Amino acid sequence: MAASGCAATDLVVGEDGSLRWYEPAPGVFYGFCGTCGSTLFWRSDGVADWVSISAGTLDTPTGLTTTSAWWTDVAADYHHLDDRLESYPTEPAER
Repeated sequence: MAASGCAATDLVVGEDGSLRWYEPAPGVFYGFCGTCGSTLFWRSDGVADWVSISAGTLDTPTGLTTTSAWWTDVAADYHHLDDRLESYPTEPAER
């Protein structure tokens, strides 16, 4: 899944009441659309000032570029891994 993120204070979400949060584990939260069920955001208490955003939910043009590839050791054979990108076989220790 491609993702971006921002400071939690910079995120503005419409107030139509459809955003729902799910806590699958203590301190880990997924924000999803209460109407269609799409995952929109995720955050954790460990990095409380940051919200990750599912990039596929953003209107184009986004202006985003890929900066790193994670979990490359389990990438499917149809994924093209760009050798110019910083990559990690598993999740990076620091973000």
